[in-house]
Amino acid sequence: MALTTVSRSNVRQSPVNLDFHPPRKANAKPRRRPRRRIPLLLFFLAVAVTVFLQVRQPSTHTEAHTLTSHRESGIQEESPPPAPPVPEIRRELVEGTIRPGDTITALLGEYFTPQELLHLNRKSREIYPLSKICAGQPYKLCLVDGSFDRFEYDIDKDEQLIIRKEEDDIDLSRIPIAYVVETDLIRGTITSSLFEAVAESGETPELTMSLADIFAWDIDFIRDIRVGDSFQALVEKRFRDGSPAGYGRILAAEFTNQGTTYRAFLYQDGNNRPSYYDGEGNSVRKAFLRAPLAFSRISSGFTMRRYHPVTKTWKAHPAIDYAAPKGTPIKTVGDGTIIKKGYTKYNGNYIKIRHNNSYETLYLHMSGFAKGISQGKRVLQGQTIGYVGSTGLATGPHLCFRMYNNGSPVNPNKVRAKAAPPVSKERMAEFKTSIARFLAWLEGRQIHQVQSGHADGETVARQ
Repeated sequence: MALTTVSRSNVRQSPVNLDFHPPRKANAKPRRRPRRRIPLLLFFLAVAVTVFLQVRQPSTHTEAHTLTSHRESGIQEESPPPAPPVPEIRRELVEGTIRPGDTITALLGEYFTPQELLHLNRKSREIYPLSKICAGQPYKLCLVDGSFDRFEYDIDKDEQLIIRKEEDDIDLSRIPIAYVVETDLIRGTITSSLFEAVAESGETPELTMSLADIFAWDIDFIRDIRVGDSFQALVEKRFRDGSPAGYGRILAAEFTNQGTTYRAFLYQDGNNRPSYYDGEGNSVRKAFLRAPLAFSRISSGFTMRRYHPVTKTWKAHPAIDYAAPKGTPIKTVGDGTIIKKGYTKYNGNYIKIRHNNSYETLYLHMSGFAKGISQGKRVLQGQTIGYVGSTGLATGPHLCFRMYNNGSPVNPNKVRAKAAPPVSKERMAEFKTSIARFLAWLEGRQIHQVQSGHADGETVARQ
């Protein structure tokens, strides 16, 4: 059999071979179909159009819906800018003490115009004249963001002046100082002096002076004190802003001097000013104090023949000399009117007081006079009228104290003045009830609380 060989060149040239498709072999790979990409492209196009329309249209959805749709679409929303911080109010408190020569202009001139200061001074006359501010008194100046807000000035231990600057005016007020008050029982025994006994009990000289004032009509704390004498007192202790702020009233006190016990209870009889009475309702207050100085020493007594240290001669000395440091306060021994005030070569600075139709007292060699003291002025018992000095004919600082009865000199230590009126009969029962709880403290009997009735703060009793 003859084989026919067909060359590739002949096949390509044959017209029959152009439409010829030979059959596929079984092991040949299938031909790939084109991918269906059109539906996927349409889906992404629809999502893009939807997002574009939502961005262009004003949002009427809540913030939660907007955030949700943004998350679903894959778009991250920028967080809103943080709110500006609230400016912090800067408060400043300036505390100080009035210095000699300070005026309200010097203290507040930086915060008030001259016209405002003039208005402030005029307005203060009916409340508390600003010309009366005293050296040594504390004050507080409150500032807000560097501007004036409030000025507080302590008039005394009980009241303070408040100045506020409002939008259209200046407000002034005089208010009680707010204290927390604790009532405490203080005890002591004299070993050398009342000052040391009070200090050993943990208290201050302020309490010493107050105790001496209560018993000044019966006890001469210069001549009468002995070792072994004792005292106890029911005292109000004041606290201000959590810190000790001195003493309030002494509600009851007891002093044993040379075996004799004296008691005093504070009580207000009707509309009279509060005063001290003994357990029977008799006033401990007498017409005259035993001495014009609370604590000192007698350098020269009452005598009709004394050798004068300056003139070097023997002469009468119808007076009592109290040696004391310069500046020691001098108190008038009784209510009265100043009939003379001045200076002489021998007496130095002096004051003469008429107490009633028969008694007069004379105070010599003062270093100066107390503020507000003038001739013709009415003074109260125990009021400071001047200060110990050595003016006139004197060898050192002391007070020369003289007393006259109907124009004749008398020994002050021998004058037994009449006591003030006792508790009225209609209030005697109330008085007895009032002092019963104080007696329980002094006698060591247990009680639970003392109602002091103090108006300037909360009262707490201590056992």
